[in-house]
Amino acid sequence: MATNVVGVLNELIETSKDGERGFRKAAEDAHETQLKTLFLDTAQDCAEGARELQDVVQRMGGKPETSGTMAGAMHRGWVDMRSAVAGRSDLAILEECEKGEDVAKKRYTEALQADLPADVHGVIERQYQHVLQNHDRIRDVRNQFRAAQR
Repeated sequence: MATNVVGVLNELIETSKDGERGFRKAAEDAHETQLKTLFLDTAQDCAEGARELQDVVQRMGGKPETSGTMAGAMHRGWVDMRSAVAGRSDLAILEECEKGEDVAKKRYTEALQADLPADVHGVIERQYQHVLQNHDRIRDVRNQFRAAQR
């Protein structure tokens, strides 16, 4: 069971690392100061989540992941390409960030369905609530940008 739990946690570490890098890239590309701040704050949340999960893996005697996924790297490449094609608009960046958060929501939902010790489940559930908050904040800001363009 421990290997499976470590595997689940390492997938979430990769997801968090992907989010951190994606939001840092979004902060670099964003034009609005408000967005840069939002993206950097969200990147920091992702980094803290990854560190917490790495600590749990180490306490369990496992080897924690230290990087993101290949899919995350490809998604960031897609964000770069799409942003370039879209003139690096803040709305396009927000839309891609929301897609990234959709992936995080899915991965956390799957993790919560796994057979996990109660303390590990509690950590994942708490982090999932942060993922939902981040997603909704990005969605709401995206909606504001969409409305402003009409």
